[in-house]
Amino acid sequence: MLDESECGLKNTNLRIWDVTIFFCSKTFCSSSSQAGYGVLQLLELARNCRKLCTFSVLHAPPVTYSPLLNCQAELRTCVKEKEFLSYGIGIHMPLQDHPNPPVSRFLQKGFSEITEGIVGKALHALCVKGVFQLSTFYTNTLINMYSKFGSIKYAQHVFDKMLDRNDASWNNMMSGFVRVGWYHEAMKFFCYMFENGARPSSYVVASLVTACDRSGCMTEGALQIHGYVVKCGFMSNVFVGTSLLHFYGTHGSVSEANKLFEEIEEPNIVSWTSLMVCYADNGHTTEVLNIYRHLRQTTLICNENTMATVIRTCGMFGDTTLGYQILGDVVKSGLDTCSVSVANSLISMFGNYDSVDEASRVFNNMKERDTISWNSIISASAHNGRFEESLGHFFWMRRSHTKTNYITLSALLPACGSAQHLKWGKGLHGLMIKSGLESNVCVCNSLLSMYSQAGSPQDAEFVFHTMPERDLISWNSMMASHVEDGKYSHAIRLLIEMLKTRKTTNYVTFTTALSACYNLEKLRIAHAFVVHYGLHHNLIIGNTLVTMYGKFGLMDEAQKVCKIMPERDVVTWNALIGGHADNTDPNAALESFNLLRREGLLSNYITIVNLLGACLSPDYLLKHGMPIHAHIVVAGFELNTYVQSSLITMYAECGDLNASNFIFDVLANKNSSTWNAILSANAHYGPGEEALKFIARMRNDGVDLDQFSFSVALATIGNLTVLDEGQQLHSWIIKLGFESNEYVLNATMDMYGKCGEIDDVFRILPLPKSRSQRSWNILISALARHGFFRQATKAFQEMLDIGLIPDHITFVSLLSACSHGGLVDEGLAYFSSMTTEFGVPTGIEHCVCIIDLLGRSGRLAEAEAFIDKMPVPPNDLVWRSLLAACKIHGNLELGRKAADHLLELDSSDDSAYVLYSNVCASTQRWGDVENVRKQMESHSLKKKPACSWIKLKNKVTTFGMGDQFHTQTAQIYAKLEELRKMTREEGYVPDTSYALQDTDEEQKEHNLWNHSERVALAFGLINCPEGSTIRIYKNLRVCGDCHSVFKLVSKIVGRKITVRDSYRFHHFYGGKCSCSDYW
Repeated sequence: MLDESECGLKNTNLRIWDVTIFFCSKTFCSSSSQAGYGVLQLLELARNCRKLCTFSVLHAPPVTYSPLLNCQAELRTCVKEKEFLSYGIGIHMPLQDHPNPPVSRFLQKGFSEITEGIVGKALHALCVKGVFQLSTFYTNTLINMYSKFGSIKYAQHVFDKMLDRNDASWNNMMSGFVRVGWYHEAMKFFCYMFENGARPSSYVVASLVTACDRSGCMTEGALQIHGYVVKCGFMSNVFVGTSLLHFYGTHGSVSEANKLFEEIEEPNIVSWTSLMVCYADNGHTTEVLNIYRHLRQTTLICNENTMATVIRTCGMFGDTTLGYQILGDVVKSGLDTCSVSVANSLISMFGNYDSVDEASRVFNNMKERDTISWNSIISASAHNGRFEESLGHFFWMRRSHTKTNYITLSALLPACGSAQHLKWGKGLHGLMIKSGLESNVCVCNSLLSMYSQAGSPQDAEFVFHTMPERDLISWNSMMASHVEDGKYSHAIRLLIEMLKTRKTTNYVTFTTALSACYNLEKLRIAHAFVVHYGLHHNLIIGNTLVTMYGKFGLMDEAQKVCKIMPERDVVTWNALIGGHADNTDPNAALESFNLLRREGLLSNYITIVNLLGACLSPDYLLKHGMPIHAHIVVAGFELNTYVQSSLITMYAECGDLNASNFIFDVLANKNSSTWNAILSANAHYGPGEEALKFIARMRNDGVDLDQFSFSVALATIGNLTVLDEGQQLHSWIIKLGFESNEYVLNATMDMYGKCGEIDDVFRILPLPKSRSQRSWNILISALARHGFFRQATKAFQEMLDIGLIPDHITFVSLLSACSHGGLVDEGLAYFSSMTTEFGVPTGIEHCVCIIDLLGRSGRLAEAEAFIDKMPVPPNDLVWRSLLAACKIHGNLELGRKAADHLLELDSSDDSAYVLYSNVCASTQRWGDVENVRKQMESHSLKKKPACSWIKLKNKVTTFGMGDQFHTQTAQIYAKLEELRKMTREEGYVPDTSYALQDTDEEQKEHNLWNHSERVALAFGLINCPEGSTIRIYKNLRVCGDCHSVFKLVSKIVGRKITVRDSYRFHHFYGGKCSCSDYW
């Protein structure tokens, strides 16, 4: 049943009824598939209006009826008696004199000018009744009319009933399918045309190409149509050429689009604009501006779409000077005030320029605003991080009764892509569902990206898998989310699925896929697909290839890609310089910088940041680092906050932390970036306590801490093992809403793991399917550090089962677990599969783990043989690990060899002397011990003294061996004597081989009881609250005899005791240790 609102008749006067109303036979009125059906509904609507009107038949003398109620009564009678009637509501005059122009011109124009569906249906009914002859021309215009009103089934019915069809009939029906979005039906109809010998017009072919473009999954069909176009000679047609041009541009084939454009004989402004859109959408901003400069020299007049494209490109290009020049052309043409679309583009451009105030000025000066205007200002505010402004515009928009649409939500959702704003994003998610937009692809894509950026990848994945329909952006966004989450294998699998199911791909797809390549083999395969799809000349693809080859250290390959690129921009050179920086080659980085300048390109702050990144060594500071600093000052980059942060980092990594602090202190405007840089510099290269002081300063100065700030602070706390501070910071993180942020969550897990709280690690650990690769790495590392070796290997298998691919860090943690747990065969098997099965290249860290694995188990000969066959040159860690193993097993000869290699690498390495001295002591070679001591004295080297510390009530108390300086010394040593007696009663026998001095047995036992960790234990037993865990930290490896004593004491006193030494955690309880006596 129709009502007034559906027909647009509410609150209107009687003139709206100047239309023809008809009734035909019982057959015509009873079939809902017939085009004239619905007149009864119209008359019922007229009845509801309760107005008087005059009825007439257009071709007969007028018959006047009184009230509509009389009309209804007679109408019901007529219908009931199944009579043939014909009624009309209208003016009493011939059809050509009708006051409604489309009706008056019906005899000449047919249905082509009809603008109201009701009128068209009425005229159609008269034709069916026989009042007018429904010729082929009328029928063609009727098909077009129904298509225009979205009534494609009516149009198809009319077409199917046609006895005499011409080319226009077929073409109109085809255009109708495209117009209403029935793209697959359009393609089927195209084939049906050929079967019936009909020839589509160039306009229809162009429409069909557009259908293939819009469908997103008919690429093959478009290619077939392209072949037909070539065969039929339509290539020079401006409409066909332009539609094909747009199709290839949408799918990233810029070179093919350019060829098509050249074949168009007389391109019009629409063709030129389509080519500009193609270049703009594929990142060729320079070409867009070149076309615009060319158009200004021709007779073609740029329309609104052309100017909007140019303005949008200026926003993408980032050149504000050029943008203001284009703005001058816009003002000159008068489009700034009379065109809403141009004003909208200006708002977007200023938004891209980070000039939100300018965008707001344009918005506020607009005499007329549409929904796009509101969406543009919301997007501009959101893009520049002005969350409150974007939300304010959204509320203002709703108050002004401007209808929000899917684009509004799509523009606003990205502003909620952070942990602190996620709650607003979830609120918008609810509004989206309430508004019935949960099936809208565009909004779902924005929602997916928002969850991904807010550190909630599981929500992003849920949105993706529950989307009723996915487009190219959906797939690309989900791939990007996986890459951001470190789930590179998931991203690669998505690409494979897209290729297998022949989903549309573009340069963004392969750019993301290239970034997901976690080994060189995958990168080469992805590169081959790029070439196969003809995207290797794409600028952004080329830049990504340069970046990825640099990431894998293949700078020769990166340079080859760079050389064959048809176009290079500053991003290309930045990627090349960054690759050289990552591979610590400052000379090559500077050479690339000079080549950039020779090509006439202007460097940007990223160029400078990458150059500084190549100088992160004390050896490069004077030769490269300081001259680059001078260039920064001359070129005017010293005010850029990213450059300032990079300078702080460079000086810190080059060993000049004072210079870093000075640069920071003299900054007039400090922001989060510079605060984070100085925080990181002090955390990594200064006393950890200073870094915590910077955190306190940031809080006091009102600096907004972000995920990086919290991650660095948590890492510092973990390294200092100050659990109380870590718990306080965790509480603050929860208060600010960062607890779900992936980076902060991982850093919190790592902090608890390093502070000995493995239970807290499990408490905040995400569910397996929600864990990123880094989360798994931290879990495996924490389990290994705490002695849960089997659980570590089990976690590794779970990681594989959910489809995550391990990286080099995963294997470092896993091999370390096998080494400390004595899992020799498993460790060797993991090491073998690392390269053969997972494609992870062997690193020095992996080799050190294998040497440690073999050495601890006593397989020293195999460890030595492994060193000889290592794919990477051995460093100090390798020889130090072997030397430590020689100490455990008393292998003097091999120990001497390892010590010699250590001293060859660094003659001032005190660990070489100390470890070799311990080897000699363990084999009772006291003369050699004395010789080593003298050698250390001759080199002015001193042994690093052992110390242990314990924290109580925010105060750290440190003890050395036999420490006598504490105020509770008497109580401490009385407690030690008590413990000695109690352990003796439990069967303790001292292992004096751990007393590395040439004294008698009694003195050796006395020395063992003076070890710093035992002194700290006695202090803890005296001062720690009854029943609490005693936590002790030691700077060196805990000795075997102390390990035995701690097990016995945990049993005797019934207390949990945790000891963290330089290797790992030991959890003592009930006479047992978590390491199972293997560490």
